Amino acid sequence: MCDSRGMGRLWPALLLAAIPCAAADLPHTLDALMEASPVARASVGIQVVDLKTGTALYSHNAERLYLPASNMKLFTAALALERLGPEYRMTTRLVHAPSGDLILVGGGDPSMSGRAYPYHKDAPATNPLRVIEELADQAVAAGIMRVDGDIVGDDQLYPWAPYPPSWTVDDLIGEDGAPVSALTVNDNTITLAIHPAARAGDLATISLEPPFEYYAVDNRVLTVAGEKEARIRLTRMPGSGQLLVWGTIPLAGATARETVAVDDPALFAACALYDALARRGVAIRGRPLARHRAVSEDPWPVEGDVIATRTSPPMVEMLRVIEKVSQNLHAELMLREVARVTRGAGTRESGLQELAQWLSSIGIRTEEWRAEDGSGLSRNDQVSPRAMTRLLSHMAASKNAAAWLSLLPVGGEDGTLANRLCCVSDGRKVRAKTGTLARAVALSGYAESRSRGRLAFSILVNNSSAPPADVRAWVDKIALTLVE
Repeated sequence: MCDSRGMGRLWPALLLAAIPCAAADLPHTLDALMEASPVARASVGIQVVDLKTGTALYSHNAERLYLPASNMKLFTAALALERLGPEYRMTTRLVHAPSGDLILVGGGDPSMSGRAYPYHKDAPATNPLRVIEELADQAVAAGIMRVDGDIVGDDQLYPWAPYPPSWTVDDLIGEDGAPVSALTVNDNTITLAIHPAARAGDLATISLEPPFEYYAVDNRVLTVAGEKEARIRLTRMPGSGQLLVWGTIPLAGATARETVAVDDPALFAACALYDALARRGVAIRGRPLARHRAVSEDPWPVEGDVIATRTSPPMVEMLRVIEKVSQNLHAELMLREVARVTRGAGTRESGLQELAQWLSSIGIRTEEWRAEDGSGLSRNDQVSPRAMTRLLSHMAASKNAAAWLSLLPVGGEDGTLANRLCCVSDGRKVRAKTGTLARAVALSGYAESRSRGRLAFSILVNNSSAPPADVRAWVDKIALTLVE
């Protein structure tokens, strides 16, 4: 989700054709690519390692630190796979408390959405509240037709600290910066479907997906004639329950969609459950509420009868979604779950401490990386290409190697590489994680070389003035060169 999926404008084909691709002299070939690159004034780090021998076949500024963007998810996913295992699962409970409250207790599960598991590139999304509907069905089947208390969304499994440092205000509005909560439904987002009116000059109509009112929407989007594209902006003041939406939409245009993050995921989940139960005829005396806890507080005890449960897919399937589509929120949840299991505290800080210990154990020095989150959205994350290839080398030899390789996007095939490396047959010999932020383009993973076998590589580009599409095309050319 930090990643740009399209190729955009390609780097000039004649320039690419002028670069030698002989496999016999990889350093010379990559040096030539460096000299002819569109990123001459950028900061570039590259490391290529032969996995059979452990030899670095090519290094360029490999010890320097770079903003990795979503390549940070490689660190988080590797940690979760190694510490928790590919079959680890998470459980959400619905508890009928003696007080009369019905409490939805979050278990850190990121998969409570309409997303398909196992991941498949062409799988359509289903009802975004499917899991909530299933829990409501279980509650009714258990005999719940009246709730004398409130519907409570409880995310106390992890302390309430929804936003890592250096995430920007703009990040927090959209799905990239959805708040982190142990009770997560529909990736903690709502989509606004904006439909043109029947006449120019009238306000567009807006419907919500899922279809219940969580935010109040101040609609100022005008329907206009003579335009081809919708120009829509939205904002929400911190702490406000109102979205301001403005701009224009073409009279003959298609429905426009804007996805926004909810401000309180536990409350959002409680509202969704309240709505689902009410539609099933359940009489509810109270209202939807959220229950959080601060880092310094012990969890409020949850007592009562468990009347419904939901178990997540296996860890490997959840990690595959993280890496394939670059899902920020899910990566943050995995970091906190590792911390909860290994250190007894489901916090970002404890997760990063566990990551530091593990990276040290596999030979990555503390000066080779720093992180403030698990997703790579933080602008203060830094990683060296050497650290990245050391991680990749370790995972390729680990007991979870097959599961690990299955997580990564395949060139020209799926995930964030579906529309990259797609015009040549060798593209599928590259499995790698993309990364894109305003001043960072990254690609790290594996290439199946015809002459050398499997190679681990990391290409990190920061502070380029060239168009991002040109930078990505150049990075892809390097990855394809490794296949020779």
